[in-house]
Amino acid sequence: MNIAMKNYNGTDTYIVSQQLMDSVNVSIALSRPLLVKGEPGTGKTLLAHSIAEGIKKDIITWNIKSTTKAKDGLYVYDTVQRLNDSRFGDGDVADIKKYIKMGKLGQSFTTEKQIVLLIDEIDKADLEFPNDLLNEMDVMSFHIPETDETITAINRPIVIITSNSEKELPDAFLRRCIFHYIEFPDEELMEDIIYVHFPNIEKELMDAVMARFYWIRSLNRLRKKPSTSELIDWIQALIVGGIDPDRVEEEIPFLGTLIKKNEDFVMVERHKDYDKSYQGFRQRDGQRN
Repeated sequence: MNIAMKNYNGTDTYIVSQQLMDSVNVSIALSRPLLVKGEPGTGKTLLAHSIAEGIKKDIITWNIKSTTKAKDGLYVYDTVQRLNDSRFGDGDVADIKKYIKMGKLGQSFTTEKQIVLLIDEIDKADLEFPNDLLNEMDVMSFHIPETDETITAINRPIVIITSNSEKELPDAFLRRCIFHYIEFPDEELMEDIIYVHFPNIEKELMDAVMARFYWIRSLNRLRKKPSTSELIDWIQALIVGGIDPDRVEEEIPFLGTLIKKNEDFVMVERHKDYDKSYQGFRQRDGQRN
């Protein structure tokens, strides 16, 4: 199958580093799944949607749970519906194909156009789940014993797989993937991300939230560091609340938007008035500007 691939360059609403952009394009060019890891809130799931938007493809999302089995992504044989139809005489139960429903992976194989398939949080499933997908992902086909039918991909999907590193993935699975770890954005990239969401944000407020945000993330023994998504929520709350930038520095208003654990909340409140590392962030911010 010769499919013309479009290069992914990010989108207006999703800012990517050059390294991530390269990983996406290598994955597309080699027809290999892209395995993406990174801190929660770094945009792993949104990346797949950005790729679909950027190269103008539809997207199918397979959300993985602890009970998900690999076969669920291929097809489901609805035996319950067939039993009901046989009991109540509704329809021809001899036609088993009527009771075969494609799973998310099966749907990606049978669509007329190439799509982006997001397998989200693969590490939530049991340890055998990735291995159970290996053959189907390699040959892009699977067999349905109930109908003695083989489903072969019309177009190979562009597969994006996310993981929060809750479990180690098998080496055999990793060998078949292009891997990228999304580093937490540095201050320069984070400013670009913020301007995407708040193009009219005042510079004083930007400086204040950046200094406080990165100071909080620098605290030792913080159990859950605030993520990019939580920073965006915090800025939204500050803007809606009409909070003055000076108050951001002095009080850290709406701290519960950033901090989600009581121990972290207490730590930030204890250190916010005198921690010298915060002054370091403020001085560096002033030099940068």
